[in-house]
Amino acid sequence: MYQERLMLSPKDILEKEFKIDTRGYRPQEVDKYLDIVIRDYEEAFTIMKELDTDKKELIEENIALKKEIRNLKTKLDVLSDSDNAGATNADLLRRISNLEKIIYGK
Repeated sequence: MYQERLMLSPKDILEKEFKIDTRGYRPQEVDKYLDIVIRDYEEAFTIMKELDTDKKELIEENIALKKEIRNLKTKLDVLSDSDNAGATNADLLRRISNLEKIIYGK
Protein backbone atom coordinates (compact mmCIF):
# COMPACT_ATOMS: atom_id res chain seq x y z
CA MET A 1 0.00 0.00 0.00
CA TYR A 2 2.54 2.59 1.10
CA GLN A 3 5.27 1.04 -1.00
CA GLU A 4 3.44 2.08 -4.15
CA ARG A 5 3.81 5.74 -3.15
CA LEU A 6 7.59 5.55 -2.68
CA MET A 7 9.84 6.13 -5.63
CA LEU A 8 12.79 4.01 -4.46
CA SER A 9 13.03 0.53 -3.08
CA PRO A 10 16.02 -0.83 -1.18
CA LYS A 11 16.98 -2.75 -4.33
CA ASP A 12 16.89 0.45 -6.44
CA ILE A 13 19.22 2.16 -3.99
CA LEU A 14 21.56 -0.81 -3.86
CA GLU A 15 21.84 -1.09 -7.62
CA LYS A 16 22.26 2.64 -8.31
CA GLU A 17 25.45 3.37 -10.26
CA PHE A 18 27.03 6.79 -10.01
CA LYS A 19 29.21 8.28 -12.72
CA ILE A 20 32.74 8.80 -11.50
CA ASP A 21 34.08 12.30 -11.89
CA THR A 22 37.55 13.50 -11.12
CA ARG A 23 36.17 15.87 -8.52
CA GLY A 24 33.38 13.57 -7.33
CA TYR A 25 32.64 12.11 -3.94
CA ARG A 26 34.57 9.21 -2.55
CA PRO A 27 32.80 6.05 -3.70
CA GLN A 28 33.40 4.29 -0.36
CA GLU A 29 31.67 7.08 1.58
CA VAL A 30 28.74 7.07 -0.84
CA ASP A 31 28.44 3.28 -0.53
CA LYS A 32 28.49 3.39 3.27
CA TYR A 33 25.85 6.10 3.35
CA LEU A 34 23.66 4.28 0.84
CA ASP A 35 23.95 1.13 2.97
CA ILE A 36 22.48 3.09 5.87
CA VAL A 37 19.71 4.43 3.63
CA ILE A 38 18.93 0.90 2.43
CA ARG A 39 18.66 -0.38 6.02
CA ASP A 40 16.31 2.48 6.86
CA TYR A 41 14.15 1.74 3.82
CA GLU A 42 13.97 -1.94 4.71
CA GLU A 43 12.97 -1.07 8.27
CA ALA A 44 10.36 1.40 7.00
CA PHE A 45 8.87 -1.28 4.73
CA THR A 46 8.75 -3.72 7.65
CA ILE A 47 7.01 -1.16 9.83
CA MET A 48 4.50 -0.37 7.08
CA LYS A 49 3.66 -4.05 6.63
CA GLU A 50 3.12 -4.42 10.39
CA LEU A 51 0.90 -1.33 10.43
CA ASP A 52 -1.17 -2.65 7.52
CA THR A 53 -1.64 -5.95 9.33
CA ASP A 54 -2.62 -4.16 12.54
CA LYS A 55 -5.04 -1.94 10.62
CA LYS A 56 -6.74 -4.94 9.00
CA GLU A 57 -7.12 -6.65 12.39
CA LEU A 58 -8.57 -3.50 13.94
CA ILE A 59 -11.05 -3.08 11.09
CA GLU A 60 -12.22 -6.69 11.52
CA GLU A 61 -12.51 -6.20 15.28
CA ASN A 62 -14.44 -2.97 14.75
CA ILE A 63 -16.90 -4.73 12.43
CA ALA A 64 -17.40 -7.52 14.96
CA LEU A 65 -17.99 -5.03 17.78
CA LYS A 66 -20.50 -3.09 15.70
CA LYS A 67 -22.42 -6.31 15.03
CA GLU A 68 -22.38 -7.10 18.75
CA ILE A 69 -23.67 -3.61 19.56
CA ARG A 70 -26.52 -4.04 17.07
CA ASN A 71 -27.43 -7.41 18.59
CA LEU A 72 -27.35 -6.01 22.13
CA LYS A 73 -29.50 -3.03 21.14
CA THR A 74 -32.03 -5.40 19.59
CA LYS A 75 -32.11 -7.50 22.75
CA LEU A 76 -32.45 -4.37 24.88
CA ASP A 77 -35.34 -3.15 22.76
CA VAL A 78 -37.08 -6.51 23.11
CA LEU A 79 -36.54 -6.54 26.87
CA SER A 80 -37.70 -2.96 27.34
CA ASP A 81 -40.80 -3.65 25.22
CA SER A 82 -41.68 -6.65 27.37
CA ASP A 83 -41.10 -4.59 30.54
CA ASN A 84 -43.39 -1.87 29.24
CA ALA A 85 -46.05 -4.45 28.40
CA GLY A 86 -45.85 -5.84 31.95
CA ALA A 87 -46.21 -2.38 33.45
CA THR A 88 -49.14 -1.68 31.14
CA ASN A 89 -50.87 -4.90 32.19
CA ALA A 90 -50.42 -4.06 35.87
CA ASP A 91 -51.84 -0.60 35.24
CA LEU A 92 -54.82 -2.12 33.44
CA LEU A 93 -55.47 -4.53 36.29
CA ARG A 94 -55.33 -1.65 38.79
CA ARG A 95 -57.79 0.37 36.72
CA ILE A 96 -60.20 -2.57 36.39
CA SER A 97 -60.00 -3.13 40.13
CA ASN A 98 -60.78 0.53 40.79
CA LEU A 99 -63.69 0.47 38.33
CA GLU A 100 -65.11 -2.65 39.97
CA LYS A 101 -64.94 -0.95 43.34
CA ILE A 102 -66.81 2.04 41.95
CA ILE A 103 -69.45 -0.05 40.17
CA TYR A 104 -69.99 -2.80 42.72
CA GLY A 105 -69.16 -0.71 45.73
CA LYS A 106 -66.49 -1.13 48.30
